[in-house]
Amino acid sequence: MVARTMDWLDALRRLRDERTPAVVVTLAMVRGHAPRNGGAKMVVAPAELFGTVGGGNLEATAVRRARDMLESGAAEPELLTLKLSDKATTEYGVQCCGGEVTMLLEPVRVVPSVAVFGIGHVGLELVRILARHELDLHLVDSRADMLAPERLGTPGVDGPLADAVATVHVHHAPVPEAVLGQLEPGAHVLIMTHDHVEDLAITETALRTAGLGSIGLIGSSSKWARFRTQLLDLGHDEAALTRVTTPIGIPEVAGKAPAVIAVSVAARMLQLIEEAQATAPAEAAEAAPEVAIPGAATPEATTATSTPATRVTSVAT
Repeated sequence: MVARTMDWLDALRRLRDERTPAVVVTLAMVRGHAPRNGGAKMVVAPAELFGTVGGGNLEATAVRRARDMLESGAAEPELLTLKLSDKATTEYGVQCCGGEVTMLLEPVRVVPSVAVFGIGHVGLELVRILARHELDLHLVDSRADMLAPERLGTPGVDGPLADAVATVHVHHAPVPEAVLGQLEPGAHVLIMTHDHVEDLAITETALRTAGLGSIGLIGSSSKWARFRTQLLDLGHDEAALTRVTTPIGIPEVAGKAPAVIAVSVAARMLQLIEEAQATAPAEAAEAAPEVAIPGAATPEATTATSTPATRVTSVAT
């Protein structure tokens, strides 16, 4: 597979819309002669390439390192330095332009998706926290007044969502479980409505909806005991029920005030998001075909060096 000629920004937008992770490779520094000038970019996805940083072993080495980063779910950028000399034989052969290049490899991870079913006291406090992270955030309630602009505010303007970083999707749904089919692949579901009948219907439908991430249900052990019996009666087996986590949150944060519960649940959700992002790229990489780079030689010995770049803070953690 050869690199496509789509503009790298357009490629990133397309991959983001498709929820596909990628690595942006930039020729950050060029000393002496090299196939491309500084600033040249290439986008590496699990099964596609867009653009070029010069072809040959230079590009093949960068692609392999980018694919390794995708497979491991790396979140931090890296620097990769290569000498383009006939005395520096890399895994993919010799490139004797005579210069040296340093490439910056920046992972672009999939934007996580979280759906909160029930925007009551706890739900609203939870939304305040999650909205400050780079997410696709879905707010779902069967009660229109819980989703009214005067209660939620306007993202980036006022109210609880005034400082929202997330892309917020508001769903007034008389049948809330119907929204499950509209969520992005891998979406994490948090169920905390005002009505246990709604909670059960959403939980049951979530178990039947393919492609979801975690399923969290607020409530006590007695509530889950009732739900468990009903879900088994509805045809779900014990293995399926293990997908539901209840109670939700982290035990280190105790308390029953809505804001305290929200902190606990948000902390656990961010842990689950990080775990999912670390494992999903590996699954995609396993299914991706090997990419052939024009001009790359048969693998031999590796002498390329890779050093970590300055740590980059991400609001998606």
